Amino acid sequence: MPQGVPTAIPDDGLTTRQRRNMPVLAVHTGDGKGKSTAAFGMAMRAWNAGMKVAVFQFVKSAKWRVGEESALTALGELHESTGQGGPVEWHKMGQGWSWLRANTDAAEDHAEAARAGWAEIARRLAAAEHDFYVLDEFTYPLHWGWIDTDDVVTALRERPGRQHVVITGRRAPQALIDSADLVTEMHKIAHPMDAGRKGQKGIEW
Repeated sequence: MPQGVPTAIPDDGLTTRQRRNMPVLAVHTGDGKGKSTAAFGMAMRAWNAGMKVAVFQFVKSAKWRVGEESALTALGELHESTGQGGPVEWHKMGQGWSWLRANTDAAEDHAEAARAGWAEIARRLAAAEHDFYVLDEFTYPLHWGWIDTDDVVTALRERPGRQHVVITGRRAPQALIDSADLVTEMHKIAHPMDAGRKGQKGIEW
């Protein structure tokens, strides 16, 4: 797609503006590093455009605060104080799901917590509560069978309005890939850990 020009124009009866304003479902998958980083970069663009941004992190510990969380949370606070950009919400699985705080048993069950998280996201999608969603590491509960992929694909396909969704994680199910508008598979060519080097602040978190 050189210089942002589409390689083909479909005969779908839509204008260029209508196609440009269609919601996007993006999937970042593969074994390479950078899937979440790219998604959070897109979220920052969405914030700058004044969109309502919501991040839902699956698998990662509710106690682990990554650099992008600090940055996007600060941007959300900037919006609250100045009106610049858009509002930001950040939620983590387990005890980080605010809707599970009254149910500690469910919070301790990873599969149940993942299902509860998806149920809340599906509700928000149906209500069009946000403009831009990052479902970080969401492919794992799909791959493990904790959440039904067909239900997810249906909810995403039927989401109203112009809600953009970015899903990250390895081993994305084929049904999810087939339903996406934008799919990027990241391959590892080299990594510092190959040479025995541990993750570094500012690079890994």
